[in-house]
Amino acid sequence: MTHVLDFRNGSFEFGGKFMVQNQSGYEISVCYITEKKSGDTPWQNQNSMSSTLPTLGLQLGLMILFTHLLIFLLKPLHQPRFTAQIIAGILLGPTFLGRSRLSIDVFTFDSNMLLETFANLGITYYMFLVGLEMDLSTLKYLSKKSFSIAIAGILLPIAASATLYQLPKYIWYIDDSAKPLAWGFIFWSIPLSVSSFPDLARILADVKLLHTDIGRIALSVAIISDIVVWALLVFAVTIVDKTDAMHMTVLPTIAFILICWFLLRPGIAWMIKKTVKEGGDFSAMHINFILTGVAVCGMITDACGAHSMVGGFMLGLIIPNGDLAMKIMEKIEEFVTGIMLPVFFMVAGLRTNLFVLIRGAALTGVRYSVEMLLLITIGATSTKILSTFLVSLCFGMSTYDGLALGNLLNTKGVLAVIVLNESRSLKLLDNTTMSIMMFAIVFMTALVGPIFSIAQKSTRRVRKYKQRSIQRSNQNSELRILTCIHSVRNVSGIINILEVSNATKRSPVTVFAVHLVELTGAASAMLIVHDSYKTNGNHHHRNRGRAESDQIINAFIKYESRNEGVSVHPLTAVSPYNTMHEDICNLSEDKHIAMILVPFHKEATADGRLQGENRSIKEVNQKLLDKAQCSVGILIDRGLGSSSSDSTFQLNSSELSTGLNLAVIFIGGLDDQEALSYGWKMAGTPGISLTVVRFLSSTNDAASVELVNDEDGDLDSDSGKELDDEFINEFRFKTMCHQSIKYHEKLVDTGVELVETMRTMYSDFDFYVVGRGRGVKSSPLAMDTELCDNPDLGPIGDLLVSSDFTAHASVLVMQSVDDDIRSVSFRHKAKFGQKNWASPILNPHYKASVNKGN
Repeated sequence: MTHVLDFRNGSFEFGGKFMVQNQSGYEISVCYITEKKSGDTPWQNQNSMSSTLPTLGLQLGLMILFTHLLIFLLKPLHQPRFTAQIIAGILLGPTFLGRSRLSIDVFTFDSNMLLETFANLGITYYMFLVGLEMDLSTLKYLSKKSFSIAIAGILLPIAASATLYQLPKYIWYIDDSAKPLAWGFIFWSIPLSVSSFPDLARILADVKLLHTDIGRIALSVAIISDIVVWALLVFAVTIVDKTDAMHMTVLPTIAFILICWFLLRPGIAWMIKKTVKEGGDFSAMHINFILTGVAVCGMITDACGAHSMVGGFMLGLIIPNGDLAMKIMEKIEEFVTGIMLPVFFMVAGLRTNLFVLIRGAALTGVRYSVEMLLLITIGATSTKILSTFLVSLCFGMSTYDGLALGNLLNTKGVLAVIVLNESRSLKLLDNTTMSIMMFAIVFMTALVGPIFSIAQKSTRRVRKYKQRSIQRSNQNSELRILTCIHSVRNVSGIINILEVSNATKRSPVTVFAVHLVELTGAASAMLIVHDSYKTNGNHHHRNRGRAESDQIINAFIKYESRNEGVSVHPLTAVSPYNTMHEDICNLSEDKHIAMILVPFHKEATADGRLQGENRSIKEVNQKLLDKAQCSVGILIDRGLGSSSSDSTFQLNSSELSTGLNLAVIFIGGLDDQEALSYGWKMAGTPGISLTVVRFLSSTNDAASVELVNDEDGDLDSDSGKELDDEFINEFRFKTMCHQSIKYHEKLVDTGVELVETMRTMYSDFDFYVVGRGRGVKSSPLAMDTELCDNPDLGPIGDLLVSSDFTAHASVLVMQSVDDDIRSVSFRHKAKFGQKNWASPILNPHYKASVNKGN
């Protein structure tokens, strides 16, 4: 057994067990005798480390420990898991701990064979998972923009990297033995041009851009890049590994691929179809059969002269997406990525010796390694960014988006390390070159997260977002609503709210239905937007989480099919609860949302009472109320629609809206105006009966509302009342001929009287829409929010959900944009000057008719 070391040494022997031979100016080979290690158990040996299994366990334990420690330390720098894994491998290698006594005792020469075998097996199964997750049918739905950017981002960096590979032959190398090898440029170019889809998805999720336009484009480009580079790698390994007898390698490998695609693939599809048709479930026997097939396919391709990972990848690719695929993923994904893959990174780190870059020509035969490193890193990084930027401009993207996209696509991952490891195993790259390349890909990936995070924060401070609300939207324009779904139980109520939102061809409603999933280790594979459900019809119920997403998406798609004026875009957002509001806010800004509709953090029982507080959802809602740059509606659903978790949701607007009595309680302020705006739009739905109840103080006719602006102090109370009067009078004027709309005004002296009036006269409605009540300071009608059980609903909202007389009714609490107070005040003063609007009760000369209630 021969093991190539990464530094120069003299010829010597290790107690007769190892023979050291000097082969070149910068490498040595260590030949050692392999011995059987299973003769004695660890209990019989005086030194347990002389057995293979304890040694492998200790090596793996050190790698996992270092990896998780680095993940924790690098988290503030927005680094993906890949960066921590590869740095952990380098730390355990000859660069740092490799020179310590501990490393010499743990990472012995004779343990390398088992270590590398385990790593190669891990890569074979990892490639199987890659093929299993890859759906080639999605390529049909990718845009021309994504294809163009991906191809340009591969071809130009490959050409530039090939040039960089040839330059050192004429500039830096000082002896012929150190010059580049013939096929080395292929394995030099691929790592510098590839973009890693899994690691890019992690970075996008970290900077909260996963579901934005630039995030979607970046992921689409990364998918294409991964497919092209995987194909290029498989082809390169096949032809390079047996250069002297290329036809003896290529032809058997191609034959194996054709057999898999045209014979094995239909056979597996038939087995799956038969099992499903018979009503059976995929047993452990099916899964074990497939997992055994991975090793068999790897052995076949290895015998053909290709790498074993070709067989694993091909088997994963031909298994259809569905229950079997997801059960296999659930069975082995954590083990492969958490146990087997770290061994591969450890082997890569053991082959990397950054010390040779410090020693320079005396050790490596290269004169200026530092300059070479800088040229490679800067050249590869800038080429990727420049090629992406130029193509992006051709498709109308902005300068910032083009540069940001180029920076994101510099993200490297497992594929780049696989290429480097294979090139080293094939002796196409020397130790120096591999060390330089490892440093380059880690450096390029490490820069992506921090640079993009800083750029995003800086841009958002400079950019002034145009705040949106329903009140600001034109009655006949498109209304964009973002709905947040935590579980199937939230679907029926939210869809029924949308059903009565009066969506028509003239005034359409665009719904972004977001299924919010907490980010955990098991949910990491769901970092994909599910717009493709609408086009490719792929509705496989893969696991419990995916099945729930399928139910939610199916319900919204059926809602869309029943309404001509509705357009639905279903998404799945996976993130931790503590940052989930950032995903929602970023998506609302990117899609120009007018209202975010979220479920309340408590669920209603059969008698209408609320119970079962979910603190995580409560925190998400509270952060949305504080941070959202559009209106926010909190829905308390008490049977406005069916509460069944059935996935059919066979509802239609005519059934729902027949006899639906809707009430808007208006005290004053921007939140109440927003509530009335939405109720006004709902009133256009056939069968909806709207009653607007405005409560006024009979003890203070000068002012009942005071608007508060946190930045510049209080706006005068006259302005607040004028804004309310202006809005109410406009509403009454435009709805005076609508028989289904009624307007009531009630004079009350205290908050207690307001509650009693609500109890006796306005407790028989099916649905209430109210404002959250911010900015209202009316002393006669004041209600202390600190005494409320649910302060996030405001005083009126808390009254409606806490009182027995409205326990049957659903409630929607609306909050308008914070800065609307200031902007609406300025707009009002500019348009109306000092003109005063008067209440029809307090000013009898007002001619418009008023329905004074019962």
